[in-house]
Parts: sequence; C-alpha cells; structure tokens
Amino acid sequence: MAILDRFSIAGRSAFVTGAASGIGLAYAQAMAEGGAAVTLADVDHAGAEREAALLREAGHEARAAHCDVSSFTAVAATFDDHAQAYGGLDICFANAGIDAGAGFWNPAGHRNPDGQVDTYDPARWDRSIAVNLNGVFYTVSNAVRIMKQPGRANGRSGGSIICTASNAGLVTEPIVGLPYMPAKAGVLHMVRALGLELAEFRIRVNAIAPGPFVTNIGGGWLKKDPVARAAWDAIVPLGKLAETEQIKPLALLLASDASDYMTGSHVVIDGGMMLGKYQ
Repeated sequence: MAILDRFSIAGRSAFVTGAASGIGLAYAQAMAEGGAAVTLADVDHAGAEREAALLREAGHEARAAHCDVSSFTAVAATFDDHAQAYGGLDICFANAGIDAGAGFWNPAGHRNPDGQVDTYDPARWDRSIAVNLNGVFYTVSNAVRIMKQPGRANGRSGGSIICTASNAGLVTEPIVGLPYMPAKAGVLHMVRALGLELAEFRIRVNAIAPGPFVTNIGGGWLKKDPVARAAWDAIVPLGKLAETEQIKPLALLLASDASDYMTGSHVVIDGGMMLGKYQ
C-alpha cells in the first residue's frame, strides 16, 4: 500500500462528541474531508446541525445529533442512531469537555478566592467530572459496543477511538479549575488501560493532549481579549496559540491505518509549552 493511502478513511464512519465548535468541530471536519461519513454530536444541537449542514453543502456526508455526554442512556441512543444510519462505526472521538472555572491562581499570578480547594463549588466539581471524565467513559463504552458488533456494513473489524485529554492531565496548571486536571489525568490512564483491554479486538485507543488552542471553552475569552491573547502568544515556545485547523492532521493520523501500530498512547500538541518555558 502506498504510504499516503494509509491515511485514507474513505468509506468509513466517524462519531465526534462536542462537535459543534472548537477542537471537536475540527475533528469532524477532518473526518468528513478525509472521506468518512460523520455524526456531529453535541449538547448544542442547533450548532451541530449548522456545522453538519455546511459539511453537506461542501459535498460531504454528515449528520447532527443532540447528545449530553453526562447521560449514559442519551449517549447509547445516539450511538444506536449512528450505527443504524451508517451500518456500524469505525472511528470515534470522545472529545466533549467543559471548562472547570478558575484555578487557585489567576493569570496575573494572584490567588483566586473562588478557585481554592476549600472554597471550590462542589456542584461545579461534580459537573466537570460528569462531562470531562464520565462522559468519556460513556462515549468509549458505547463506541466499543458498536465496534464489536459482527456484520458491519463495510466488512471491517476493529476501529479507532481517540480521546481528548489535555496538558493539564500531565502537569499542574494553577490557573485551571481543580477538577479539570484529575479528569484529564483519568482520561489518559483510561486510554492506557483500554489500549490493553481492546487490542485483542483490533480496537485502538489513543489520546490527543492539546495545549493552548483558541476555542470556545471558557466562554471563548481568548477570542475576545486581544491583550490576553498576546500574553499567551508570548509564552508559547513556537510563538503563538494554535488554531483548531492545526489539529486536523493529527486527528487523521490517529483515525486512519497510518497509526495501526499505536494504541494506549497519547500525543501532545502544544507548541512546546511542556518543554519548560511555561513552568
């Protein structure tokens, strides 16, 4: 097989959570542009439908689904709909995530009264874990259920699951809300465990650990505050925050047969932030 052919996902189907905007939308666009039929799943159903319609207008096969990843039954029903529409599932991005609020330091290096462990809102903790960790488990569990089913439409076996982790799951980030870090660390360890568990079924599980990307998380404040954006650009070793377009090639690599000997791993994409300049 020619090397570029190994990156082809034509004729496969993909499911992406948190796909109405940001990194999830970039994943969905990459899958569609690569030739896969894709379900854009998001709690923002209108946003997901808008983006799916744009993909269809561009000649791709795409559909939208309402999905709150904090509900196992809702996730299961959405996966069943995808499998019925496309005859199975080949690729899944467990991506949906939410901001966990401010950390114990603010970007100026001062203590944040609402971000201390003794003042942190337990309801916010529970919601962050429900989406950022439980939601990944619910998504992966249902993806595996579909991927294990015999008689899939394209005759393929196995599949590729990609979970969105974070630099904050690997190092301490004092400006990040407390529950976000253990949730993302849990995602990374789940990926390692599932890589081993699912290898027998040719289901690969890997993680992408993004650093500073400009997305809508946290209310999209970096899009609105040029001073904060410039300050962040200045501390990235490669010179600026990433745009979501820059994650598409990595998504295609992990979704395709080009990574067929990778499982249980994570790939950092952060402009060099973890190399010491930020810490």
